[in-house]
Amino acid sequence: MSRLPTPATIEDAPEASRSLLTAVKKQLGVVPNLFRLVSNSPAALEGYLGMSGALAKGKLPPATRERIALAVAQINGCSYCLSAHTYLGKNAAKLDDAEIAANRAGTSNDPKAAAAVRFAAKVATARGHVGDEDVRAVKMAGYDDAQVIEIMQHVALNTWTNYINEVGKTAIDFPVVEATANAA
Repeated sequence: MSRLPTPATIEDAPEASRSLLTAVKKQLGVVPNLFRLVSNSPAALEGYLGMSGALAKGKLPPATRERIALAVAQINGCSYCLSAHTYLGKNAAKLDDAEIAANRAGTSNDPKAAAAVRFAAKVATARGHVGDEDVRAVKMAGYDDAQVIEIMQHVALNTWTNYINEVGKTAIDFPVVEATANAA
């Protein structure tokens, strides 16, 4: 059971969040529980949607963004985000089960994506305290400065959603995937 209230409908959300939730519904066809939970703070919802929207316009491919989300969710032990990003990874980014398993382990079966996921996992586990060799490795794999920044921002944004869902105990509204105890 959720620790924080999750508005059951768009109309139950604070008035300042309703237009934002309506836009989410228009884009996704549904309003996942994460968005409804965050809608308790219209400012937080606006910030989350703004950052997500800005990063969607970035240089990282959607599949790489999903790979990073899977790695970070596993590291942080967030079953809600693992469930959501497994669903999105399979259905939107067209990742197969082997790739999703690799992402959860902090890597990828695609050599270039593996460098991004490994770097993201290192940023998450080291809380940003990575070494010169870590930055060098991701850049040697072909990621430019903008993409390295975006990888770090995806780690931060996904960590934020992981924390929101873990603190709030958000009810999972995707096919359930449980975080394993041996996080990457």
